[in-house]
Amino acid sequence: MLRRTIFPRFWVVEEIVESCGHKQAISSSDIQPLTTTSTLPARRSGLLAVLGVNALFIVNMPPKKRSSGTPQKKELKGNMKSGSPDSSDNSVLSPERHKDKEPEFVSLSEELQATNPICDHAWRIWEREIRSMDKANMPYSNRQQWGACLFIAGMELDGLSLTFTQFLKVVGLSVKQFISLVRKMDVNVDTISPKVNTALKRLENKYDVTLALYQRFVKTCEKISAEPDKAKRTELWESSWTMFLLAKGTFLQMEDDLVIAFQLLLCVLEFFTKRFTPSLLLSPYKSAVSSATLSPPTRTSRRNQGKAKTRPPEMDMQLLETLCKESDCSVDEVKNVYQMTFCAFLESVGLSGLQGLPPLETLSKQYEELYHKNKDFDARLFLVDDETLSPSITEVSKLEMTPRKNLSGDDVAIPVPQTPIRAAMNSIKQLRVDLISASDQPSSNLLVYYKNCTVDPSEEIRKRVEELGQVFIERFAQAVGQHCEGLGRKRFNLGAQLYYKVMESMLKSEEKRLSVQNFSKLLNNAAFHTSLLACALEVVMATYVGNSLKNGGFGRSSGASDSVETDLCFPWILDVFQLPAFDFYKVIESFIKAEPTLKHDMMKHLEQCEHVIMESLAWKAGSPLFDLLRQSREEGPGEQAEPPATLNQPLNHSHTAADLYLSPERPSRQPPATESEPPAPGTKALRSNSLSLFYKKLYRMAYLRLKTLFSHLLTSHPELEPIIWTLLQHTLQNEYELMRDRHLDQLIMSAMYAICKVKNVDLRFKTIVTAYKEMPNTNQETFKRVLIREGQYDSIIVFYNLVFMQKLKTNILQYSSPRPPPLSPIPRIPCSPYKNSPLRVPGSNNVYVSPLKSSRVSPVVMTPRSRILISIGESFGSADKFQKINEMVSSTDWSLKRSLDGGSAPKPLKRLRFDMDGQDEADGSKSSGESTLIQKLAEMSSTRTRMQEQKLKEESVKEHPEP
Repeated sequence: MLRRTIFPRFWVVEEIVESCGHKQAISSSDIQPLTTTSTLPARRSGLLAVLGVNALFIVNMPPKKRSSGTPQKKELKGNMKSGSPDSSDNSVLSPERHKDKEPEFVSLSEELQATNPICDHAWRIWEREIRSMDKANMPYSNRQQWGACLFIAGMELDGLSLTFTQFLKVVGLSVKQFISLVRKMDVNVDTISPKVNTALKRLENKYDVTLALYQRFVKTCEKISAEPDKAKRTELWESSWTMFLLAKGTFLQMEDDLVIAFQLLLCVLEFFTKRFTPSLLLSPYKSAVSSATLSPPTRTSRRNQGKAKTRPPEMDMQLLETLCKESDCSVDEVKNVYQMTFCAFLESVGLSGLQGLPPLETLSKQYEELYHKNKDFDARLFLVDDETLSPSITEVSKLEMTPRKNLSGDDVAIPVPQTPIRAAMNSIKQLRVDLISASDQPSSNLLVYYKNCTVDPSEEIRKRVEELGQVFIERFAQAVGQHCEGLGRKRFNLGAQLYYKVMESMLKSEEKRLSVQNFSKLLNNAAFHTSLLACALEVVMATYVGNSLKNGGFGRSSGASDSVETDLCFPWILDVFQLPAFDFYKVIESFIKAEPTLKHDMMKHLEQCEHVIMESLAWKAGSPLFDLLRQSREEGPGEQAEPPATLNQPLNHSHTAADLYLSPERPSRQPPATESEPPAPGTKALRSNSLSLFYKKLYRMAYLRLKTLFSHLLTSHPELEPIIWTLLQHTLQNEYELMRDRHLDQLIMSAMYAICKVKNVDLRFKTIVTAYKEMPNTNQETFKRVLIREGQYDSIIVFYNLVFMQKLKTNILQYSSPRPPPLSPIPRIPCSPYKNSPLRVPGSNNVYVSPLKSSRVSPVVMTPRSRILISIGESFGSADKFQKINEMVSSTDWSLKRSLDGGSAPKPLKRLRFDMDGQDEADGSKSSGESTLIQKLAEMSSTRTRMQEQKLKEESVKEHPEP
């Protein structure tokens, strides 16, 4: 089936060849102009004749697709045939069928147990990629690149038989090297599908977490015991590490949750430490192991064994506390993991009553089954430094080290980068310190605010917190593991403490600003409370996650259906509370202002959450943002979301949560006493404060994104930047429906491509996408999976052809006319409002640093009329003025002449002013012809002289005291 869409010459011509269920999107770089149709095949000539066009662009491109015991480095020997191939003919690779391919490629396919469809699909990927890849900059052999193609094909067709470790051993690469290779091969828009990208992210996240855990495991084991027998030490390490891997893989649904996995590791270490030789234990673990640790539990007779209730093994709290103390880990949380998760694991594997060391063979066999079921990497190979798990230089540099002393001899330690576990533990510890005086119940001050309301919100707030708490705990257990409800409850309690603390701070600030204590409307607003609680919980969850959002934890894809796995990262909390992202956005800035103890990285995290909301989440179908936009449009052209004329005005950050949640229900300048009263009849409806602020921030963020991408691609055409921005601003303001279920960056890339085409600037979509991938905080699914119509997704090229261009072609054509539309003003980019929040001084719990506030005469707060009075860049003129200044400053008797010869004291200095030449308002005298600057310097010199005289008098009095 053949389908072509042919548009004017500045659009992409899209040819979709449906072959074997695969589609191809053709970029504009492959379009060639033709002035005749005589050389075209009959089917193309006929199509052109029907369209009746003289100059066309035809695309010419090739078709496109749519072991048990101690782990050994030769683990592959006994397991290469462990796959269970399908019984169909396609499951067995037939070399006779692949004579058109290179023999080495077919041989590699056989080694990797690829099926015929996988082999064919991988070869198509290879043929497509070798035309696009820069072979000179590809430091991998053909065999390794073929392996990557086979992996991509196998993941897409669900046909991989080998585990990931077995796959790596065949191609001779490590985890990091292989993931890097696959991503380097993604030179086209759709080489790596969302499904493959998801699998790579999951593998990379799991590898990073497991590597960090293994590094801490080795360090802790070396501190626990000094076993001289290497064989004995190796067996102990293998047993404990394998048990941990088995427990993590069996009872933790989120194996990439670093904190919970580390807490489980401490439980395993506690289990084995009690079984180490006591005389070989090191301090402080030796003293922590008491004689009661190994006391046998109460035995039951075999007759009553079936009736006896299972009890968790006795816990040596002293040993567990020691392990937690050495790791800066919460004892309560680790104890909860031990009782609810680790004990359940011991029971499931039949080790709950074991007094000695568990048999390594049994643990390895059980882990082997789990490993082959998951088909990922064999984490036991960390123990033998296997090449497939060797970290990159970056990971090696993250090994925890003792801070080095300053070479100068000072006692100040030079900080070193923290390991992921150390950073997470420190963040959690600091959060607990900040909330040590807070309660998960309303304080007495909050209760007073409740009682001062027209409608007391106490009961509604209490019920809402209880209901949301229950929902949170249930969803947390579903995501992490059914035995982790206790951890979910503890995290929710921390969030509730922060929720009440910030609420009280907000109300105190509002009381000071408005001089009122009745906040009935705000405190009875359910959206405000849900958003505030969600924001507090997001801070808690991000603290425990360790702020590791670099791997796409935000879920920045637009409409993706494949998730890495159940993820606690933002926007998980919005889904838990069924909270619209636009409502959550309203509370972020006020939350940061009201909580001065927030760490800088947490403020950055919340700022990133705000960006994600503005770029995609707020534009989801059903968002209240669309209701506000419709209302704004219905009120007429004078009531725009944010008029372009205001773009170059500074962004006002004086708004509060009440302004955003209650707008437009109340006027922004109403007297405080009438806060709860409705507006008077006949009053014009007010524009939404929340919508206006949202669009101001959206415009500024969109322009910064555009400018960043523009600097990578079009520095030789600076005149295009304001034109592209004008088209983008017009789209966001007037065609906002294009943002529904889509991403802001999709519109930015489309606008850039459209203007370049209409201005005859050669810029390929492939080039735009390549530059976009290098930008921070981007996700490949943004350009690989774009909503075309309901339920249908495709690449950004298809979106551009079928949606963006169709909607805006009339507007875009205007920029090629002699009279283009006026350009939109460039947004004024202010400093981030979050940088004005106080920052904690490192190493101190109650010392904060705030930015210096502008004085009343600062140019920042001066009016346009007063601003022109300041002289900026004024030249001194001739050299004789410098000579006069030097003489005046250096002269010692010039300043004394006024006070001694004149017989009168110098006039007091009233103020320092930067006046123009003319009358001196300070003393009423006329100018003597000297410049104003010289007059002011004279006054300053006089003041300095008076201070010197006063100091001399004081010293004289001290030397010659009165009798």
